[in-house]
Amino acid sequence: MPENEKKFQDMFNELSQYEQRGVSIVMEGKPASPTQIVKAHMVKEDQTYMRDYVLNEEGDVKALYFYSIE
Repeated sequence: MPENEKKFQDMFNELSQYEQRGVSIVMEGKPASPTQIVKAHMVKEDQTYMRDYVLNEEGDVKALYFYSIE
């Protein structure tokens, strides 16, 4: 498997695990699926996305936000 493919597969697996645990995933202010996030990264290779982790009172991730950085 080419390196980029592996990177995107790893990202998809990671985000799917968050989704299965009930973590909200949001990109540019809108709910997004792991597939949508990975596709955005694949299409906009020259653009970077910043992750913002939101934690609950116990310190567990409750939301994951992606913002485009230009």
